[in-house]
Amino acid sequence: MSEKIDLSTFVLSEDEEFMNANHRAYFRAKLNAWKNDILREARETLDHLAEESANHPDLADRASSETDRAIELRARDRQRKLIAKIDAALQRLDEGTYGYCEETGEPIGLKRLDARPIATLSIEAQERHERREKVYRDE
Repeated sequence: MSEKIDLSTFVLSEDEEFMNANHRAYFRAKLNAWKNDILREARETLDHLAEESANHPDLADRASSETDRAIELRARDRQRKLIAKIDAALQRLDEGTYGYCEETGEPIGLKRLDARPIATLSIEAQERHERREKVYRDE
């Protein structure tokens, strides 16, 4: 299969070799589509914020507008961090390490990757990580 994958019709198969060319093309397309959606939304937000930057004579309107702006900017910051994770996943695809757990080296699993394409840990490794985090947080 070629590098062009139709995300609406392609079905991942557990019966194939893990991270074969089809899988890599699918995840590359999925990650790029996700990144493009985030960038499009960011442009729309910036356009909206530019329109909203009008002076509000009423203090309540101005306060509401400032709160909305702060919420939008926090959301954009989270999305900026998400783009960095998407870029890191694309780099792992280029390096041939995508889909393998950073902790154990085992395959992460297609279902997990399909649900969370930026995952770097298998479910088991993620659970261990979260348990350790909880222990330290509770102390």
